[in-house]
Amino acid sequence: MSTTPSPTRPRASAVAAYAALALTWGSSFLLIKVALGGSGSGPGPGSGSGSGSGFTVGGVAVGRIVLGAAALVVLMALSRTRWPRERWLWAHLAVVGVLLCLAPFLLFSWAGEHLPSGLSAILNATTPIWTALAVTAASRTAGRGERLTRGQVAGVALGVVGVAVVLGLWRVVADASFAASVPAQLACLGATACYGTGFAWMRRFVTGRHGHGPLAVAAGQVGSAAVLGLLLSPVLVPRLISGGVGAPGAAPVLALVALGVLGTGLAYVWSTFVLVEWGSLAASSVTYLTPLVGVLAGVAVLGERVTWNEPVGALVVVVSVLLVQQRWPRRSPAAPLP
Repeated sequence: MSTTPSPTRPRASAVAAYAALALTWGSSFLLIKVALGGSGSGPGPGSGSGSGSGFTVGGVAVGRIVLGAAALVVLMALSRTRWPRERWLWAHLAVVGVLLCLAPFLLFSWAGEHLPSGLSAILNATTPIWTALAVTAASRTAGRGERLTRGQVAGVALGVVGVAVVLGLWRVVADASFAASVPAQLACLGATACYGTGFAWMRRFVTGRHGHGPLAVAAGQVGSAAVLGLLLSPVLVPRLISGGVGAPGAAPVLALVALGVLGTGLAYVWSTFVLVEWGSLAASSVTYLTPLVGVLAGVAVLGERVTWNEPVGALVVVVSVLLVQQRWPRRSPAAPLP
């Protein structure tokens, strides 16, 4: 039975969840830098470290997961939602928790201390590529899985081009600090590979195989990651505060709370809902929109100027999202790739 999402009109609730994800995750890189103790505005390596007192890399990664899990537990209690009891489901949710939370959060937090401004967002936009590869591999090894159309593959490639245009990749590459930050770039690619594999794993082994809603699935996923993070905290978080002394400032604390409650708690409820509605590849395409959110935030909050490449790239990204989600008008359905 094919599980490729239908190209019919999307539900308004899924569109709203998708937009909320773009806004929340689009702000995450700035929040990570602030939580690490930096201003998040520097152009070169180390711009996220700053001189303020912030959290360590492990403290940001594990802290946001624990805060997100706590928020979801409260929501589960208030809504009286039943927790999953299937052991097989918990096993898969633990795998997804590592792939979508613990591993990428550690990698992105570490990379946030070293990368030039904007490069993390560019690399984060490779998530749909990894998702497409993982989905294709899953469909080849099992009868149940998504089949990518030629339009979706074209949308993935076009989205990468659009994000590069929005952020002016040619300017980033010309930065002298670009080559020095290669290890951090590889860390970001490792994080997006985890995201892509996690989306495909969720679609292959979790979605449609149980009767639980997005809240219960997200709570199980983030809760599993929180338990693993706390068990490994002696290794992952040898120090909570950068420098090991003093207390973090108000800005890092508020940034970490926002990362946890919104970017890790509620965001994964929305992500699970969108994945069920549209499929793993369409759900992962939200990472194409996160750099656009960063650009708009810079204009609205920091008064930054808009250059020609930003609106042009934004238009390319919108077209790519339509292709990936199979919302582009066409006379006949595109044939699936063999």
